[in-house]
Amino acid sequence: MPQENVPYETTPRVPAAVGPHKGWTLVLASFGLFMVALDTLVVATALPVLRVDLDAKLTDLEWTVNAYNLSFACLLLTGAALGDRFGRRRMYAIGLFAFAVASAGAALSTSVGALIAARAVQGGAAAIVMPLTLTLISQAFPAEKRGMAIGLWGGIAGTAVAMGPVVGGAITNGLDWQWIFWLNVPIGLVLVPLALRRLTESFGPRPRLDLVGLALAGAGFLGLTWGLVRANTVGWDSAEVISSLLAGAALVACFVAWQRRARNPMVPLRLFRLRGFSTANGVSFFMYASLFGALFLMSQFLQIGLGNSPLAAGLWILPWTATPMLIAPVAGTLADRWGNRPFMAAGLALQAIGLGWVAAIADPGMGYAELSAALTVAGVGTSMCFPTVANAVMGSVPQQEAGVASGTNSAVRELGGVFGIAVLAAVFTGPAVYGSPDAFVDAFKPALWVGAGLAAVGIVSALLAPRHEGPHPVEASGATARAADARAVPQMVRTDS
Repeated sequence: MPQENVPYETTPRVPAAVGPHKGWTLVLASFGLFMVALDTLVVATALPVLRVDLDAKLTDLEWTVNAYNLSFACLLLTGAALGDRFGRRRMYAIGLFAFAVASAGAALSTSVGALIAARAVQGGAAAIVMPLTLTLISQAFPAEKRGMAIGLWGGIAGTAVAMGPVVGGAITNGLDWQWIFWLNVPIGLVLVPLALRRLTESFGPRPRLDLVGLALAGAGFLGLTWGLVRANTVGWDSAEVISSLLAGAALVACFVAWQRRARNPMVPLRLFRLRGFSTANGVSFFMYASLFGALFLMSQFLQIGLGNSPLAAGLWILPWTATPMLIAPVAGTLADRWGNRPFMAAGLALQAIGLGWVAAIADPGMGYAELSAALTVAGVGTSMCFPTVANAVMGSVPQQEAGVASGTNSAVRELGGVFGIAVLAAVFTGPAVYGSPDAFVDAFKPALWVGAGLAAVGIVSALLAPRHEGPHPVEASGATARAADARAVPQMVRTDS
């Protein structure tokens, strides 16, 4: 009888819940997280410049964002599995190095095709780095302090995603768009030796890679995301899109069926029977669909609709982007006491209200004050969701499943982002939308209303979450962990209330 959760090594390879280098873990994981999350939308405010410099079409611009998100989403489970199998510290360093190399390739691109290819490689490297940051942090801190640590993680992630347009605009305006990517190279090369020296190595509970599962998950996610991205180019009713979506869904169904019988499954399906885990992933999908779709169009609205420079556009978004630094750590800390559900629900409600407010008042002659008030509301809402979703995911599973839980949530998040960009772009697309500020705004407003609606749909999932997390699996520390039997099978604890 297969035992899916049996650790495959001796006790020294299964770390205690509290690592010996908590400070270094938080710092190094945070820098890596910031770098890969920043590049999710760092090209957003550079899109008008790329359109002229590389003679790119609207679909090309969409691909410069989605090539990264597509490979990111397709390979996230692979990245988490590689970390579990070969060591999280080792794979984290490899992912950072690959990301730096891919960034250099993006900076050297002389055509939109080369840039899209480099962005795809960047996304694959980020798929290794991103889930391991949350796993490393969750293992370095005890349960009673994990909310605070994940709150900081969420603040950094939210700030990086939302500051992508600001940084991209500032660099594009002051230097050139290539420097958006050159910036990653020295940071990555500095982080690699520090990670190898300062992080504690840890492994997951699976003795070998589930190669069949890797292939089915990667191909399934590729089919789904390819269909979503291509829909705005060839039409939602085209044979290519319909066949891609159907093939992707079929492969994901095969992946689920395989996970039920695999000896060492990538994703133990029993995790989705935990209400805290499944509802948090639902919140994550709709929150990121709304956020990514809105950011993709907002940065263009500020330049084409309002006539701002890339730098000015980034500064106009600051009320939206600055809030995660302030709100997310506080929300993460308060969630330890009050639970994650109220913060997820209220956060999505505020995000929907803020984006709907922008859609209602958008006009080529609008001023900074009225836009910033609406963006601040949306930003506060997003900031409340970032840490509490991550905390809900990590708090609802046993500690040894942290890697696969993080990878699964990251895959759901990126699929949500691709879905949001595809849906909002489909609503936005029309004849001559770039012809004048008025034409752009006329197409922008209904698309942003859809973005607000996606956030509102996520509230349902948030309200279905358990009021408080149930008792966590016993997490040993110090001498207790070293003396524990590494082959004891932990009990799964439901978080339903």
